[in-house]
Amino acid sequence: MDSLLIKGGVPLRGEVTISGAKNAVLPIMAATLLTREPCVIHNVPDLSDVRFMAQILSWLGAEVRLHKATARIQAKKIKGAGDYDLIRKMRGSICIMGPLLGRLHKATVSLPGGCVIGARPINLHLKGFQALGAKIVIASGYVQASAKRLTGSAVFLGGRAGSTVLGTANVMMAAVLAQGVTVIESAACEPEVVDLVKFLNAMGAKITGAGSPTVTITGVDQLHGAEHEVIPDRIEAATYAIAAAATNGEVTLRGARPEHMHAVLDKLHDAGVKVEREGASLKVSRNGRLKPVDITTLPYSGFPTDAQAQMMALMALTPGISIITERIFESRFMHVSELTRLGADIEIEGPSAIVKGGKPLSGAPVMASDLRASAALVIAGLAARGTTQVNRVYHLDRGYENIDGKLRQLGARVERVEES
Repeated sequence: MDSLLIKGGVPLRGEVTISGAKNAVLPIMAATLLTREPCVIHNVPDLSDVRFMAQILSWLGAEVRLHKATARIQAKKIKGAGDYDLIRKMRGSICIMGPLLGRLHKATVSLPGGCVIGARPINLHLKGFQALGAKIVIASGYVQASAKRLTGSAVFLGGRAGSTVLGTANVMMAAVLAQGVTVIESAACEPEVVDLVKFLNAMGAKITGAGSPTVTITGVDQLHGAEHEVIPDRIEAATYAIAAAATNGEVTLRGARPEHMHAVLDKLHDAGVKVEREGASLKVSRNGRLKPVDITTLPYSGFPTDAQAQMMALMALTPGISIITERIFESRFMHVSELTRLGADIEIEGPSAIVKGGKPLSGAPVMASDLRASAALVIAGLAARGTTQVNRVYHLDRGYENIDGKLRQLGARVERVEES
């Protein structure tokens, strides 16, 4: 396994291009299973999760070619069961279930894995499939769904922590080839869901209401191939923006879409960070002294849980007290103990972290527990005195394309080494 060695104390300066969104490209790749015709997807990030999804699609029988930032996929003849060892490694792979059920009327998929950040059950996915007429059986670590035919229905996808992004994607992909009309209430409103709908509609689906809590899908007989460009990754953009602020640098984010980042940009503004729009880019720098802010994670368009750990690293550097409350995943504070190893003063009280910021951080060996926790430790390491070693960076490779190369491009002293 690889580690990142970071020699901190260098302000990040320069330009970085934001890659395609991980959380958009995975369901879009899965959606190619809905047609026998070839599909072309552009702005595909080079991530381990993308490579895993390509392996899963290939195992199902699709022809997959990844070249630079383009994926060419044709699922002319496919089977309805996914490989256990592949799917259990990545939670996002559950999104093959909707397309398989929609096209083949059957799907057998192992219960998914992924980052250990709290319970992320798929009960809402299964509830949606059942509403469309599917029979669900869970046995020996697999979920089996089958139906003689799928029929449009009213589906409510609200859960304890709000709507489900992957669940919305999965049910939509099953419903596009169902008979009749499906209306999803409490649908996820994330930009990644909207991007999937754009791709499905380009394939011939009839979906309206994307980006709102009510999505209507009118079933069609078949879908055709399509070409699509994936949206930029709003969480990657937020991560580099926060890193610029943490190091007192000035970074231009090429391709970042501020319309997808309102909550993050609002909190950065409140924290004393200057964000200027320059054409299709955002320029991020400090606007004086950093100020503490309180944050509560919420479903889109609220503050994203995927940027919570990164903001905690910034608040650890900010004089004053900040309160960060996690309302999406109950175990998403696993980075706290590692930030404290670097000198941060953070206490957990129920769903909230009390951050007493302003103390200087000093480098130390730390262990990444999940994708976004890894990013927080990198940010803290960039701002800390001395050398920080972030272990288990395979988490980072799941969601950040060439992160060490991009950071070096911005002047950071970062080296990827093999863990001893």
